[in-house]
Amino acid sequence: MSNVPNPTRSRGLTATLVLALGTFAVGTDAFIVAGFLPAMANSLEVTTAAAGQSVTTFAVAYAVLAPVLATATARIPRRALLVAALVLLGIANIGSALAPNLAVLIVSRVLAAAGAAAYTPSAGAVSAALVPVEFRGRALAVVVGGLTVATALGVPLGDLAGEWFGWRAALGLVAALCLLVGVGVYLIMPALPGSARIPLRDRLALLRRRSVMAVLPLTVLGMGASYTVYAYSVPALNAVGVPENSTMLMLFLYGLGAVLGNLLSGYATDHWGPIRVLTCGYLSMTLALALLAWFAWTGTTPQVAVAISVFAWGASTWTQTPPQQTRLIDAAPQEAAIVVSLNASAIYLGIGAGTLLGGVLLALGPAPIFTAAAAVAALAALYLRITAP
Repeated sequence: MSNVPNPTRSRGLTATLVLALGTFAVGTDAFIVAGFLPAMANSLEVTTAAAGQSVTTFAVAYAVLAPVLATATARIPRRALLVAALVLLGIANIGSALAPNLAVLIVSRVLAAAGAAAYTPSAGAVSAALVPVEFRGRALAVVVGGLTVATALGVPLGDLAGEWFGWRAALGLVAALCLLVGVGVYLIMPALPGSARIPLRDRLALLRRRSVMAVLPLTVLGMGASYTVYAYSVPALNAVGVPENSTMLMLFLYGLGAVLGNLLSGYATDHWGPIRVLTCGYLSMTLALALLAWFAWTGTTPQVAVAISVFAWGASTWTQTPPQQTRLIDAAPQEAAIVVSLNASAIYLGIGAGTLLGGVLLALGPAPIFTAAAAVAALAALYLRITAP
């Protein structure tokens, strides 16, 4: 057997790593607010739940805009599209950093969602096209890994920057990161053509395909379960004995679990199939969130058990994305870019729904939030069992 590397595979994997840098910037922007949400609320003179709706707005805007922008930008060369999306994301974050009130913040988050919605699905589809089919699960995991590394590093570092310099400076750093990565994508990514423009009604027609519609609600449920808690992680973790000055460490553990869970999920999906991976992930998420709910209700705060639960919570959240994308591409292989964009919409719809549910329950205290999240995770596991072939 020859030890000479396959040049096509090597170029594809290199480009995939560059794409992952972009998703790291997108993920840092999408998730960083959780680390300084109470400080943002105090600065804007609104409640924490009201400030949390900036996360909901971002997520819902992303979910709505992803298929629309995929249609509108189909013919644009991929490198130009990816760079323009990152530039828009950077400008929007400058607007968020300078926002004098919640209304301006909300508008800037919608613009940021447009940049993210244009970038992430295209990056996923391009990565799947650049590598041989037997490496597709791992390539998708690497691109999604940019989002999970953002939860491991970007969010805790943003939380630290917010603590040292204020939340506005933290968002300014995110803006600089997006613009810097945009330059890197322009310099390193190969020039790739756009594709034929597919009308929006044809894209949405996939939602009438039973094999696709059996998969997408699971993404909404899985992400909704996790983000019922995540956006309000500071008060939620306080309830299980984590002081505010240790929140960054717990967010790092969540992110570390997310990175490892995502990467192992890509490997496991290629070897054992998506259904087994998803079953393991949703059962683990249910158990981790149920344990945190138990700690919150009883007032017991065994810190080692809390840390393990937070790690498992992060790992199980991001275990689901590579197998879900693989299932969708298998269901509609000729429309891979479309189903990846629909799954991205489902991810952010789940984030928005979870954040909304968590905001409604926040007045009741953190224990009901953890309980509701565990219940939604159990519902995801049940839905998978009912709908999986």
